[in-house]
Amino acid sequence: MKGHVKLVSLTKHYGTLAAVDGISLELEPGSYCCLLGPSGCGKTSTLRAIAGHEAITSGQVLIDGTGVGALPPARRPTAMMFQNYALFPHLNCLDNVAFSLRMQGMAKSERHARARETLSLVDMQDLAGRMPSQLSGGQQQRVALARALVTNPSVLLLDEPLSALDPFLRVRMRGELRRLQRELHITFVHVTHSQQEAMSVADLVVVMNRGRIEQAASARQLYNAPDSGFVARFIGGHNILTGTIRSSAGPGQGFEMTVPAGRVVGRGDAHALISQEVQVALRADKIHITASPKDGAVNAVVGAVRTIEYHGSAVRMDLEVAGTDEFIVSVAEAEYFAAPVQIGDSVHAVWDAGAVHLLRR
Repeated sequence: MKGHVKLVSLTKHYGTLAAVDGISLELEPGSYCCLLGPSGCGKTSTLRAIAGHEAITSGQVLIDGTGVGALPPARRPTAMMFQNYALFPHLNCLDNVAFSLRMQGMAKSERHARARETLSLVDMQDLAGRMPSQLSGGQQQRVALARALVTNPSVLLLDEPLSALDPFLRVRMRGELRRLQRELHITFVHVTHSQQEAMSVADLVVVMNRGRIEQAASARQLYNAPDSGFVARFIGGHNILTGTIRSSAGPGQGFEMTVPAGRVVGRGDAHALISQEVQVALRADKIHITASPKDGAVNAVVGAVRTIEYHGSAVRMDLEVAGTDEFIVSVAEAEYFAAPVQIGDSVHAVWDAGAVHLLRR
């Protein structure tokens, strides 16, 4: 299967600024990868370096074992779908999709036949004669996607393809992208700043920060075992507690630490970290609210309720807890309304040791 992408010590400088700072990454053929991170983290520069729209400063871009770093975009086995779709306003849907085939010198009848076939993949065959101005945003996106797919690329590069869509259509279209990727067995590299978008479609989520890769893993691993405080905060739904390891029962047996709000017990190997300051991540949906925890309980902190947000299936609260800038709790709707609290109430947040994840960076 084609579409094996490998980046080796890839660097891209703009003057003295390192937009991409020596990253290495390998994508399996036919996989769906999302490059995720805040603005300025280097994800779009990485995508454009793979496409050939940015000249790399150093390092290698290999596709199917061949170095393509010096090749122009037209000679790479890639296609790119741009954020603004970039459809030609004077061409109808069919000719927009067929345009790259026309540039390759393909006969009109053949390129139109292939363009119609590709439009059918995105359910736009019935609108082939329409002009871009006659299409909705979602329809324009489908045409742009068909135009990228018509050349049968080994790697499809998508630059924030859903950002211009309304929330309802965004959910629908990310499902369509995932369906197409699986059906066509093409490697997708998708840039986004949306955690939910990345986690819902990708086999591999690559979290970037300041031109470097913070962590590359499955969505489930990122959510349950973030490597760093940055990843935990950016993925969302985590609290970060800073404290000092006081004891450890041995490798894999658990540890105890002190934080400004009290004592925390977790699972994992912290034997080599005794007396050191560390950070742990605590998922907001693993925390429960109670009026009074059991006597002598660890993993129980007290805080005043600052905000309450109803999210349908869950209720999110922000507590004022010592030693934290933010302490969020997300409880099931039924659990909250069985014993509702109000802003300003003092409550106890409690959790099990298994909810505590020791951050290694």
